[in-house]
Amino acid sequence: MSQSQRQLNLNVGLNTTGYVAKAWPYRTGNRQEITDPAYYRGLAEIAHRGRFDAVFFSDHPALVTDPDGRPFHTLDPLTLAAAITAQVPDIGFVATFSTTYNSPYDLARRAQTVDLISGGRLIINAVASFTEAVAANFGAAHLPPRPERYARASEFLDVAKQLWASWDPRREGEIPPNRFWDASSARRIDHHGPHFDVKGPLNVPRGPQGHPVLAQAGASEWGIDLAARHGEIIYANILSHEAGHEFGRRVRDRALAIGRDPSGIRIIPGLVPIIAGTRAEALRKHELLSGTGSEDGLIARFIAEHGFDPHRFDPDAILDPEQFVPDPNRLLALGMTLGLVDLLRHEKLTARQVVRRSEGHHRLVLGTPEDIADGLIEFWADGAVDGYTIQPPRAPDDIIEFVDRVIPVLQDRGVFRREYESGTVRDRYRLPYPE
Repeated sequence: MSQSQRQLNLNVGLNTTGYVAKAWPYRTGNRQEITDPAYYRGLAEIAHRGRFDAVFFSDHPALVTDPDGRPFHTLDPLTLAAAITAQVPDIGFVATFSTTYNSPYDLARRAQTVDLISGGRLIINAVASFTEAVAANFGAAHLPPRPERYARASEFLDVAKQLWASWDPRREGEIPPNRFWDASSARRIDHHGPHFDVKGPLNVPRGPQGHPVLAQAGASEWGIDLAARHGEIIYANILSHEAGHEFGRRVRDRALAIGRDPSGIRIIPGLVPIIAGTRAEALRKHELLSGTGSEDGLIARFIAEHGFDPHRFDPDAILDPEQFVPDPNRLLALGMTLGLVDLLRHEKLTARQVVRRSEGHHRLVLGTPEDIADGLIEFWADGAVDGYTIQPPRAPDDIIEFVDRVIPVLQDRGVFRREYESGTVRDRYRLPYPE
């Protein structure tokens, strides 16, 4: 596809009150609606008006009972997607699920059903769970070590893909009048591996996309290997232009090394937009929505998050990237925290500068609608990324503002659609269909 034909891909996150934890006091809405399916349908309708590729539901199957926070994950993403897809046309749905605490047959069956119901609009985001809080909801055993979790995830997706292809009505031959179907169109997979034994076949036939599009997040070595083997849409924390190119090269080179065509991979990092009439207004809005109140408050939060001594820390000194490299043996996710390390390895920045480049482990873009559009196009134009998952600080307010003020700028510049075209989300992302 030529540069003139290439279009920016945009998803939008739809979790409860919005992406930024402290922004909820400044949103429109009430506390009760975050568990109301009608609320999420309304958000999906706003996203549909903006012609987004898909709405994104992240997930963490445990309720975080922080009295000073807010629930960020409530309703089951796949069930919610099934409900909304019947009410909102065209738009795709990214539903997150755990490969650590699901079975391949059950997930493959439910996901293929939703993809059939929606006419090929499902993207499933595979996550290797990374907290003890989740583990405690699925039994007494502790969270498995990271290498085991990712090995299980890779085998899980291998099995799911075999199941999705196991009953294909296109394999039917001529059916005699006394037979309802050609049973040879369904084939056992007889999978026997370290983590799963699955006979198959699946009792849901091959879907309109072959199988749902596979999304995956992670920049650790294990995450990149999983992305290279299975990921089609890669969600990541990319904070600089150079880091975007390097991350894409790593994933695609790894895919080539294992014999996969890397042209079937799209890099779609997260991005937090702060939209205002001027850049100065956007800076103040960032301070308000972040809950820090000022630039000094942003710096104080940075110091606390990274364990620096506030009495000895110089916010105007160039930061050493090696100070931010996470412990590879820790339980918590590694990939999102590596975004800051990659940024500092490519650019010499101070803490005062960094706090305006990242919010919630994602790239922060501040300013007028034109500034936001410039920021999106900057990384996309030469292929550093293929698009973005917009993470609005507040829902619904910042989704509405993005749709009303930024989308028209992108459309006028010819990089984003004005209307949906027919086809599946696989077509929309220019992804190949599985054989």
